[in-house]
Amino acid sequence: MASVPLGIHFLTSFTRDQCYRTFTLVLTFLLYTAYHLSRKPISIVKSALHMNCSMANEIELYSYKEHLIQAQLLGKPFSNDTWCSWAPFDKSNYKQLLGALDYSFLCAYAVGMYASGIIGERLSIRLYLTFGMLASGLFTALFGMGYFYNIHNLQYYIFIQIANGLVQTTGWPSVVTCIGNWFGKGKRGLIMGIWNSHTSVGNILGSLIAAHWVSNCWGMSFVVPGIIVAAMGVVCFLFLIEHPQDVRCALTRARKPSKCLNGWDTFKHKCQVYQKNKSNTVPDPEEECFLKESDVRISTKSNGLVTSHVVAVSSERSHSPAAISFLGALRIPGVVEFSLCLLFAKLVSYTFLFWLPMYLANKEHFDAKKAGDFSTLFDVGGIIGGILAGVISDWTRKRATTCGVMLLLAAPTLYIFSAVGYMGLKTIIVMLIGCGALVNGPYALITTAVSADLGTHKSLAGNSKALSTVTAIIDGTGSIGAALGPLLAGLISPTGWNNVFYMLMVADAFALLRSRTEPNRASTEVLLNF
Repeated sequence: MASVPLGIHFLTSFTRDQCYRTFTLVLTFLLYTAYHLSRKPISIVKSALHMNCSMANEIELYSYKEHLIQAQLLGKPFSNDTWCSWAPFDKSNYKQLLGALDYSFLCAYAVGMYASGIIGERLSIRLYLTFGMLASGLFTALFGMGYFYNIHNLQYYIFIQIANGLVQTTGWPSVVTCIGNWFGKGKRGLIMGIWNSHTSVGNILGSLIAAHWVSNCWGMSFVVPGIIVAAMGVVCFLFLIEHPQDVRCALTRARKPSKCLNGWDTFKHKCQVYQKNKSNTVPDPEEECFLKESDVRISTKSNGLVTSHVVAVSSERSHSPAAISFLGALRIPGVVEFSLCLLFAKLVSYTFLFWLPMYLANKEHFDAKKAGDFSTLFDVGGIIGGILAGVISDWTRKRATTCGVMLLLAAPTLYIFSAVGYMGLKTIIVMLIGCGALVNGPYALITTAVSADLGTHKSLAGNSKALSTVTAIIDGTGSIGAALGPLLAGLISPTGWNNVFYMLMVADAFALLRSRTEPNRASTEVLLNF
């Protein structure tokens, strides 16, 4: 009899639960990659909407005479510098107009995020995500259709951006809730650090796709990503599994935390647990139940009697606890503090996301495609930073400290990047990767592992319904900063790009202050011992 191939032996070594868990991790990764893929084209196309036409390539120069003849026939002034720009972004205030596109999308995203988490808790995650991805694909493609139908109305593009910002809020609370349902806290920082690289992977793919079309037909830079995100919406409808109970899989059991309570505190805690539970009846051992991943089994012995403090949820999902209110989620220790930290961290990250290609095109004199390609290096650094932040926070059990150290290093790195712009391509590559790692590392940690930890905090007594709302509050507050950053960059950049970097360094300092603020004694364990 022939031996079993190593590949088959490897595949059969996984349990049924592990297969489902891995499948869910990969699927949600791809779903949110598609979301971010559809957000990136606007930053690449900016340099095509307003170009220095004296530097136009050979493909674009063929229409120069046609534009000149039309201007003479219509008696309109003709500019050699802006003839190839796309109206209404051919005006001198084009940076403010492009900033308005960013602000309209991100402001709608920030406002919609608060409602999205609450709505998402009360609807099927699978159907909610499917609707959001199909709608997002539609609006992304409609922006690109403005090229093919020769639309030059600013209100049209702003409306598309607002609508797209609202429907994109369906993504983040849903995928984080789904992952939180499937994975426990033990290695949550590492798992979500790797998983959160979908943000950077989506940005990279979106940049490459948009850069491929931007010089010849920028409308396709939006249409193609729109088709991709809509197609992934269909995949979501067909394959997403919201909860382990849906396929009769056991939930991940949490490990007993170490180094949380010591000495006299441990003795007092155990006494309180015993007094609270000694009068409780023991549940029927034949009843099928699941231990939520955010809860901890704590046992005490007294006169040979062992009592166990657990929070069990019936296998019937219809009897799950009611969804938490918005104010109730705000009272969870650490939610407000990390929300404010993310506000400033996301301000920095999204300024790079929306303005880095334009910065490289203006300061380094790259063409649109080259600027788009180089901007992906910032996202490569983001992948490294997100994974590194997750590993360190799991090892040290200090999420807040990990964020603080990375933010502390980010400020001088931003200053160096703004000062060494003309020192060659190798220096630019190193600085882009370094800035991406230090800026996106805390951002990734807060939006994933920290949000999931707070959403399954022990004060909720096993009510996992809070996860979507907590995630929406944290990311929604961060999205306010994401809206302000590109807007401020559009207003400040005419005075010089160095001033934009000073603004980013100030925001980074505020994020550092919020990450190091411990709200109170009751939540100190939450912030430092996740």
